[in-house]
Amino acid sequence: MLATFAIEIIFALYILWRYKFTAITRLIVSLLVLLAVFQGTEFMLCGGLALEGGTWSKIGYGAITLLPPLGIHLAYLLANKKPGKVVAFAYTTSVLFFAYFAFATQAISGHTCYANYVTFNTANGSTIPYTIYYYGWLFVGTFLTYMWAPTLHKHRKAALYALMTGYLALLIPTTTVTILWNEAIAGIPSIMCGFAVILAGLLTLKVAPESIKLKKTHHSFHFKLPF
Repeated sequence: MLATFAIEIIFALYILWRYKFTAITRLIVSLLVLLAVFQGTEFMLCGGLALEGGTWSKIGYGAITLLPPLGIHLAYLLANKKPGKVVAFAYTTSVLFFAYFAFATQAISGHTCYANYVTFNTANGSTIPYTIYYYGWLFVGTFLTYMWAPTLHKHRKAALYALMTGYLALLIPTTTVTILWNEAIAGIPSIMCGFAVILAGLLTLKVAPESIKLKKTHHSFHFKLPF
């Protein structure tokens, strides 16, 4: 957990140092930092440091809840598409879940540390909606990159295929592990974010370098929170 945290923070710092700060690099850095935050909270939870476990759990869940819309937004910019209703809806759903995990008293009631992952005890009523939210947007992101990439020139195509590979690196191993070991279902966020180091590497070593070669203007997107 600590090693993954360090890798993702180093990647974020590298991009800040190496590349011009654009709409695309801002999203990439945001993704890397949020992934690192989750790994850091897992380390704090299992190391028993400073804040109580419930607080770290809320911080960690808040961080990963913001990831799906950022990924969808990134796919749109890499494809030179103007973010619209789909991206706005993705952000809206993330805000709703973020608020729930941040403020609902029983949203996360506890956790258990294992050798390679952490399981979180979340309210039963939120498990299915959150799973649909997370897997749903990951599938949407994978579909969009697959649909758009073949129609674009080489740099956009390469960046989108790299992002799609990162999505698949989250979906395939995590789904396989949970099918083989039912007890691992409660650890899906932790297991998925463990494999997310592959996504982090692709964002840093492929998506970011390809994005600076893009000549067309990147669309920016300003989203006003609904509260």
